[in-house]
Amino acid sequence: MEIIFGNLIFILTLVIFGSYLILGIFSAIALRKYLRKNSYVNYNSLVLSPLSPKISIIAPAYNESKTIIDNIRTLLSLYYNNFEVILVNDGSTDDTFEKIRTTYELERVNYYFDYRIPCERIKGVYKSKNPSYTRLTVIDKNNGGKADSLNAGINICKSSLFVSIDADSIIETDSILKLVKPFLEEKDRKVIGTGGVIRIVNSCEIERGHIRTINVPAKFLPRLQVLEYTRAFLLGRMAWSQLDGLMLISGAMGIFDRETVIKAGGYSIKTVGEDMELVLRMRRYMAEQNRKYEVTYIPDPLCWTEVPADLKSMRKQRTRWTRGLVESLKSHRKMFFNRRYKRLGMLGYPYWFFFEWLSPLIAFAGFVYTLILVITHSLNWPFYLLLFLFVYSFAVLLSTWAVLFEEITFHKYRRKRDVLKLLSTAFLEPFFYPVHTYFAVRGNLEALRGKKGWGKAERSGFDKKKKVVHKTTVRSQSTNVGKESSPASTT
Repeated sequence: MEIIFGNLIFILTLVIFGSYLILGIFSAIALRKYLRKNSYVNYNSLVLSPLSPKISIIAPAYNESKTIIDNIRTLLSLYYNNFEVILVNDGSTDDTFEKIRTTYELERVNYYFDYRIPCERIKGVYKSKNPSYTRLTVIDKNNGGKADSLNAGINICKSSLFVSIDADSIIETDSILKLVKPFLEEKDRKVIGTGGVIRIVNSCEIERGHIRTINVPAKFLPRLQVLEYTRAFLLGRMAWSQLDGLMLISGAMGIFDRETVIKAGGYSIKTVGEDMELVLRMRRYMAEQNRKYEVTYIPDPLCWTEVPADLKSMRKQRTRWTRGLVESLKSHRKMFFNRRYKRLGMLGYPYWFFFEWLSPLIAFAGFVYTLILVITHSLNWPFYLLLFLFVYSFAVLLSTWAVLFEEITFHKYRRKRDVLKLLSTAFLEPFFYPVHTYFAVRGNLEALRGKKGWGKAERSGFDKKKKVVHKTTVRSQSTNVGKESSPASTT
């Protein structure tokens, strides 16, 4: 039995690492192609062109009083010619709406719209009396959660494209220019969605909603997540975009074709993984309509978000991600090895099923069985030490590869000591894998019990000098706190 189990674990390890290696190679090829192609792009021409499509930026906000004014200021200063900002106040119980109304001189206006997709009642639409803020529209609505707020924004906006973002994220000023480019380049395939790289803002210096200095997180847990996000976005999503198997556009920032989203039914309020579920549903809709389409990915860092800095908050986030994954896979199980959905059905969905959902459960069973073998003095120590060395070496190599990708491409961490911190963290990260496995198992148990909602979460906020702690009690499906979307994979 021990020999069979050992061989099974070894084979599974080879398969998992082989898939990571293949994705890494595809990512390297795609990234090189992207950088070469875009080295000649003049983004200023998109700003000046009258043909640039109008874009609506939809930002849900719930109890964001401490940062909302700076966040709106950042959104209004984005480098693009033709856009509007739709801020959705999702029934905040603090003074978020009052601060917006006072600062931007809002007045209620008559605004015609249709509830093309369901959402909670919109109590009012507001515009600024100050002509400097004509781009800003504020929606005040009953509380319904992030997905419901995005649906409200989609009903209100008139643009053919919309950007969904988290109100407390920090957006790069040229992010819209880069996100809209794939839509302008579409030929025989309709682009229905585009995502980009999400970076971690912990320990960075923030001033009035803009990043002044980029630093590697001072705390260990956020540094681990820098490696995880870098692997996921630069090594994982870049490859899946090329393989036409991309199943997730991060909820922190993504751009979508409005009409396709509406026809697909909008964001689902029945899952905590609304970002992944929407992409799957849009892709199902297009495939079942026999329409040619694509979901693209931009490897540029476009958005910065805060990640959990303590185990308790991280556990809540990761169990929520797992619940969202389980709900999305279950809702769209029809796609599993279904040729009708082409590469997504035959490659993308099965990968997420086996490697993102099932793999942690197998790993947990392996930990338990290994512990039993140790207790009963039945463990083949030479074999398991060799296996551990192999797994550890490959994990460190993968993280080092991701850091190298970052350094030779976008080079956001300018100081050598920051890069050295990341590399040293890569040698410690494999010892944290059992904790990730525990989070995944717990998330599956919560999904099995039918747990809903976001739970409670804390954010330390961006203003480190004032040491402000943003603490919000979260009701079921009612807030954006702790809402970073899953980086999709540790690859």
